[in-house]
Amino acid sequence: MQPPATRTEATRIEATRRLWHYRHPLVIRLAHWINAVALLVLLMSGLQIFNAHPALYWGDRSTFDAPALSITAEAGADGASRGIVQVGPLRLDATGVLGLSKTAGVETERAFPSWATLPANQDLATGRRWHYLFAWAFVLNGLVYLLYGIGTGQLRRRLIPDGDQIRDIGGSVREHMRLRFPEGEEAKRYNVLQKLTYLVVVLLLLPVMVLAGLAMSPGMDAAWPWLTTLFGGRQSARSVHFIAANLLVLFVIVHVLLVLVSGFWNNMRGMVTGWFSLGTVRP
Repeated sequence: MQPPATRTEATRIEATRRLWHYRHPLVIRLAHWINAVALLVLLMSGLQIFNAHPALYWGDRSTFDAPALSITAEAGADGASRGIVQVGPLRLDATGVLGLSKTAGVETERAFPSWATLPANQDLATGRRWHYLFAWAFVLNGLVYLLYGIGTGQLRRRLIPDGDQIRDIGGSVREHMRLRFPEGEEAKRYNVLQKLTYLVVVLLLLPVMVLAGLAMSPGMDAAWPWLTTLFGGRQSARSVHFIAANLLVLFVIVHVLLVLVSGFWNNMRGMVTGWFSLGTVRP
């Protein structure tokens, strides 16, 4: 058994308290979770749409004989089907994951497996409906976030690094590589790497993805033909949209990993209730 704490130790324990900081206002929290749901539906329904024609091209036409990327299945030398991912001249066997996967225990030729698409079965029309509905939800939610952020100053505080942060960007990189994260007063604001990453995502990656998506729409093409021209053709816009979506998935993966290693419950509490713990301090 451990010996009971002495009077000095008890006093020390009672004298410490946890310092809280209201880090995320309600509008920011709602926008974050709406974005999370919308992006998940957009990703899964987008993969359903991609499955209808699992190839990407540059330019305005689908050159079926020379795609920039394709995910298909073909018969091997032994007669067995194999899933093949081709990027230019590079060919990779992706059987079981991409190109050829099991659906209800039966091998099925499809670019992305059923568990990754919405709906799970091959249904282009329904996939488009989900995609278009949540695309508008995503855009409107983003506009609310931007207007609120600009009006309250939250956007500047969350996206624009302070001067001292820019000067110490090398130190921030080293601390991240060692999985050491800001504590105390410094944890009240996003660090420089967070701000720069969010700045690129919010002001570059997301707008490019949305514009490329609009450029694929025949209605938008008729109203704003310059938009399709901007991307070098409808097929180029489709490829840019696909690449931007994958970069966004990569961002989300890194974001979730950093949430886990920097304090999962504290980060989740902050994004659910707004309150973020800065650690224990003495009065």
